[in-house]
Amino acid sequence: MAVEPIFTTDKDCLICKKTFTATKARTRLTLVKQDSDYCTYYKEINPNFYAIWVCPHCGYAAMDTYFSEQTAAAVEKIRTFLTGRQVNVDFSGTRTREQAIATYKLAIFYAELSSAMNSRLGALYLRLAWLYREGEQPEQEQLALDKSRTYYEQALLKERLPIGNMSQIALEYLIGELLRRTGKLDMALSYLGKVVGNPLAKLENRVLQMAKAAWHQTREAKKELAASKEAEG
Repeated sequence: MAVEPIFTTDKDCLICKKTFTATKARTRLTLVKQDSDYCTYYKEINPNFYAIWVCPHCGYAAMDTYFSEQTAAAVEKIRTFLTGRQVNVDFSGTRTREQAIATYKLAIFYAELSSAMNSRLGALYLRLAWLYREGEQPEQEQLALDKSRTYYEQALLKERLPIGNMSQIALEYLIGELLRRTGKLDMALSYLGKVVGNPLAKLENRVLQMAKAAWHQTREAKKELAASKEAEG
């Protein structure tokens, strides 16, 4: 008998203290491919649809991996915001892409309200961009990618490394790749060049090879842009 790719579990909400049913994606999924900004595709489902838990009682939303992690000050701020507000949200069970996008927007709102770490906001915007990509919404994808890059740049400056499972090299590569994808070619070359020229990058060969490929793509894109401007002029 085949195992369902999603399952439910009871969770206690940090904000309102009530119990709700959260839907989770199983970790054993069949990998199909991965994009150059780490967007991963699986055969069964898209686990990003279920990475955000939303309490149906109070409306609080956050990534499942740190749903119950908030400072006392942040909890108080969120509770104050929610006081007197009527909440009617239910994201349990199977989610559509539109519902998944709505959960990320909620999680981003609460993350910004509670002054979450830049790296967490960078990750939320990046996953939101992936959902827009899957839905073939390029304008929204570009905006989310740019927001993600902005937060990750701040994280690189202010937070202790590694960030999640990313070393400094992996994070510099990702920032460079997000800059490339959003057309900021000179800035992209600067970040990607740091990775390619870093002797320590040899210890992370997969990242190094991706950085080299992105660097060459960016160089070619710059040449094409210059040629098209010349032709127009």
